Amino acid sequence: MRAAVLKQIGDPELDVRSDVATTAVGPDEVRVRVRASGICHSDLSAMSGGLPALAPGIMGHEGAGDVIAAGERVSHLREGDRVVLSFVPPCSRCAVCLNGQPHLCEVHTVNAFVSPRFEVGGESAFGFAGCGTFAEEIVIPADAAVEVDDDVPYEAAALIGCGVLTGVGAVLNTARVEPGSTVVVIGCGGVGISVVQGARIAGASRIVAVDPVVAKHAAALRFGATHATTPDGLAEVRQELTGGRGFDYAFEVVGLATAIRAAYDAARRGGTAVIVGAGGEEQKVEFSAQELFINEKNIVPSFYGSADPRRDTGRMVELWRAGLLDLEGMISRRLPLEDINDGLAALRSGDNSVVRQIVTFDPR
Repeated sequence: MRAAVLKQIGDPELDVRSDVATTAVGPDEVRVRVRASGICHSDLSAMSGGLPALAPGIMGHEGAGDVIAAGERVSHLREGDRVVLSFVPPCSRCAVCLNGQPHLCEVHTVNAFVSPRFEVGGESAFGFAGCGTFAEEIVIPADAAVEVDDDVPYEAAALIGCGVLTGVGAVLNTARVEPGSTVVVIGCGGVGISVVQGARIAGASRIVAVDPVVAKHAAALRFGATHATTPDGLAEVRQELTGGRGFDYAFEVVGLATAIRAAYDAARRGGTAVIVGAGGEEQKVEFSAQELFINEKNIVPSFYGSADPRRDTGRMVELWRAGLLDLEGMISRRLPLEDINDGLAALRSGDNSVVRQIVTFDPR
């Protein structure tokens, strides 16, 4: 089968090959034919070494498709089921899952990331984030596949698997934004736009989108932001909307130390800065003990939107059905697997027309 292979960490492009095979389906696993896969900035970060990844490996972690085989111990899925793929599947057995934090599962998250999922030219290869959705087929833990109804388009379903759960989840699960709150969102990529939509769904009264690329402001306003500005203009907007007091919630969706610091500074005293961006370990943020004490601001990291994919995938579908969550509108471009490097290049360049790009696979 075909797949986009990262030969080694640091390679700027993927090698689309046809001599790739999945590992055999284990008793608790399923084989999924991938129908659509989003291109996420985390894929670029993993390729460059900014996020943990193993090579050689198949990239991609945001996808949807059809179950084509299930292991002997799998009872909740069967051949033909349409599924959203999750790169953080809960095992429901470890101490963290039982403590109500399934997005931090200690079992699947570790095992899936470090276990070979493919063979390339007869040699073992890994799937990024335990997935590898830039492939025509993948084998994953059955817990990583969440069934959705057949009327949910594959492309929309794929977005739920990472960007939407991460962004909307950060608002509804991590921050639990209250109706009438003021919100600022720093970063207007795919996840940032999902945060904007989440804030709108939560009933925020003011939603300020911040991005240095002015051309991205129109998209943010279309998805629910009430105001948009560049980082240089944030202080003026803060003064205008809050009297200089600051925002109830400030979401950082970039992964840079400067953006995290800006989110903290934008939050009011007693407010909350939510760190959503997947930053590298070299991104260090400094705070003084005095400002932490005096301001009593909450600094809350949000991994995968604090989501339980078994619960929240269905919630996102229902929000989409109700017309409250625009998934199709987030898709800026569709491309075949052969053009994956063009999609990565567009993301790397900061193409202002891109919210989310989708790799589509020819249904067979």
